[in-house]
Amino acid sequence: MINQSRVKLQNQSKLTNASAILSQSTRHNQIYKLPFHRHIVRSEALVSSVNASFRLRNFSGKLPCPSHEVDFDTLRHSVELLLQDPNLSDLQRSRKILDSLVPPAANVVKPLGPEALPSAYLELLHSAFGTVEDGDELFAKFLNTLQDAGEKPSHYLHRLQTALSKALKRGGVVAGEADRHLLRQFCRGCWDNALLTDLQLERKKDKPPSFTELLLQLRVEEDKHTAKEIASHSIAANADFPALTMQNDLTEMRTQITTLQSELTRLKPQKSNPPKANAKTNSKVPEQTPLTSQAAKSRPKPGYCFQCGEDGHQPVKYPKSNELIQTDQLEPCELNLNLLFSSPC
Repeated sequence: MINQSRVKLQNQSKLTNASAILSQSTRHNQIYKLPFHRHIVRSEALVSSVNASFRLRNFSGKLPCPSHEVDFDTLRHSVELLLQDPNLSDLQRSRKILDSLVPPAANVVKPLGPEALPSAYLELLHSAFGTVEDGDELFAKFLNTLQDAGEKPSHYLHRLQTALSKALKRGGVVAGEADRHLLRQFCRGCWDNALLTDLQLERKKDKPPSFTELLLQLRVEEDKHTAKEIASHSIAANADFPALTMQNDLTEMRTQITTLQSELTRLKPQKSNPPKANAKTNSKVPEQTPLTSQAAKSRPKPGYCFQCGEDGHQPVKYPKSNELIQTDQLEPCELNLNLLFSSPC
């Protein structure tokens, strides 16, 4: 009996321990479940706040499109993305569309009222402001799109893609033939034959690249061409630098020569004036050479007195006159003049 009672007590103790462990585990799970539920609620609130802050850009339908607005194609793409958002209700979508519209586009959708579906607003706006041309006309316009003067090939490809997308939406082009038509029209309308040859685009018409691949190839070639032009300009500038320096030196020398010539012309009259004045004075008073002055000193002057050595008179009878005549120091004519103009001492 005692052993049976002991066994019963041991079993009861085991049951109490197991129940205690179970209660602790359940409490532990409850403690860790509460933050998990709170985290889920917070994430949903964050998503709703992001959707509430999203707004469509303004659209009025005016042509040309104002700079602060978008055209109808851009608005249509934004509304299509808005319709695919599962976190928004139809009422929220309709409210966002109405908030983005300004007159005259806002006046077009007024008859629908605020309870209309977003697809109804989009359909009415498309009938009022969308493209009315059919697919064949849009495809013909795509085939007549050529590269403008000075336009980059990548920009021309963008214009072709936009025109082809419009024709594709209106049923003018099959979706599987879009890349082939795009490459063929680009080769036909691009004026840069060197680019077409480098990329070998004529040979890729059977297996045309996609729009993204072709755009990347064009941009790489444009960057290479731009780098070559910059390098060639720098080389040409370095080659022309000595010639420009020489030309500048020649110009400076010519300027200096012109300045010197003007100075010479200004100084010439000042140097020529004094000789003219000397000429006038020389015409009045003739210059005496050393020979004439010596001859005048060596020969006796008229009226010279050989006795006293003074001018203006001589004795009537002077015995040295014959000696001077014989030694060629006095000519007879001068002796006669002396006798005429002289007076006795």
